[in-house]
Amino acid sequence: MIAKLSGKILEKKPTEIIIDVNGVGCQVFISFNTFEDIPEVGEKAEIFTYLSVKENSLTLFGFSTLAEKLIFEKLISVNGVGPKLAQGILSGIQTTELIEAIALGDKSRLVAIPGVGRKTAERLVIELKDKIETVETSTTPVHSETYKIKEDAINALIALGYNRKSAEISVKKALDSNPGLSLEELIKSALSNLI
Repeated sequence: MIAKLSGKILEKKPTEIIIDVNGVGCQVFISFNTFEDIPEVGEKAEIFTYLSVKENSLTLFGFSTLAEKLIFEKLISVNGVGPKLAQGILSGIQTTELIEAIALGDKSRLVAIPGVGRKTAERLVIELKDKIETVETSTTPVHSETYKIKEDAINALIALGYNRKSAEISVKKALDSNPGLSLEELIKSALSNLI
């Protein structure tokens, strides 16, 4: 099993990279979140990997954090969720938000992820609710009040015409700089990040 790669980034696209590991160029499929976290072309990077073995192919999936890799492994353990869908899920939501949505049973948030339907969202909640909270991340644990404020702020920005991804990034940036904001303050701060 290939668990981690270290080398120079030769090519970088939103869904894949090619990383030079001692003269061997490895193609690694990544999520949008990993794409944003890894260094630019020509720089050295370390990524955690998962090797998917199928009858006629070996496919590497890469992750900027161990938490994202562990979530990926939990996702593919769910009936009907393969590596490509799991990668799509991780591209459509931040890792900590995915953990919160599953832990709190927020199926509507899960359905908002491209490629996830109602039945898949229900399976994710049913099969992972008790397992997902055991995944350690470098962020604070799930707090339903904070999660609700964050989701309300994101939904307010969407109602104002911003797309979900931009709204999530802006709200995350606002919360990172000041975690104790009220809903109104959070929306104002997130809007200032978008302008």
